[in-house]
This record gives sequence, structure tokens and C-alpha cells, in this order.
Amino acid sequence: MTELRKILYVEDEADIREVARISLEMIGGFEVSICASGEQCLELAPEVKPDLIILDVMMPGMDGPDTLQLLKSIPSVANIPVVFMTAKVQSHEMDSYRCAGVLGVIAKPFDPMTLPDRLRELFFEPKVCSV
Repeated sequence: MTELRKILYVEDEADIREVARISLEMIGGFEVSICASGEQCLELAPEVKPDLIILDVMMPGMDGPDTLQLLKSIPSVANIPVVFMTAKVQSHEMDSYRCAGVLGVIAKPFDPMTLPDRLRELFFEPKVCSV
């Protein structure tokens, strides 16, 4: 992991998608692709080949953890780092998310002014599973 330029953001809520997109593009300078569902992510990720994927945990249909497991089964994207974004941030939930193979978890509501720096921190200094 040497560079973080392209991000694929997966979020079912349109207003949250827009706030995050503006934050990541305008403040972070990232190239951002957006998906509204896990299914769209599975289609778009191999095309976009992002440096990082941000997955909402709670989405209708296919949730973030299910999407993550399916991403890991696609060879061209299996090793792309993933960060979960969720309002469910109790310590046992956070540990289970990290142990599922994500770099980290960003709590909702997030601060749009610090989101890009937080992603860089997770990307370049990943945490390990503590369970």
C-alpha cells in the first residue's frame, strides 16, 4: 500500500453519499466512485480498481459484511483494503468488524472535515484484530 488516490464509497443513503463525496473530493483530493448498494459495488469494484473501498455496514439487501465477503472472492479486488462506516460502534462490534478483515471503522455521523485524514491514517497505519 503505497498510494491512496481512488476510493469506492458504498452507501445507501443519498445525503450521506453526497456529503462524503464532497469531503473526499474537495478536501481530500481523491478520485471517488459511488455505489448505492453492495450489489453495485461488486459490479463496479473490478472496473474501477480503487485503492480503498468504504462500505456502509447496514444497507438493505446485501449489507457491508456480506459485500466484503463477496469482494474477497473476486480475485481482481480481493486484496483491496476496506473500511467500514457505521453508527453501530460498540467495542465488541468494532472488534468483530476489524476481525472480518477491514482496516478500521469510521463512526457515523462522521466529520466531513477530518474524513480524508482519518482514511489516510487507517490506510497507512492499519490496526490488527485484537480478539
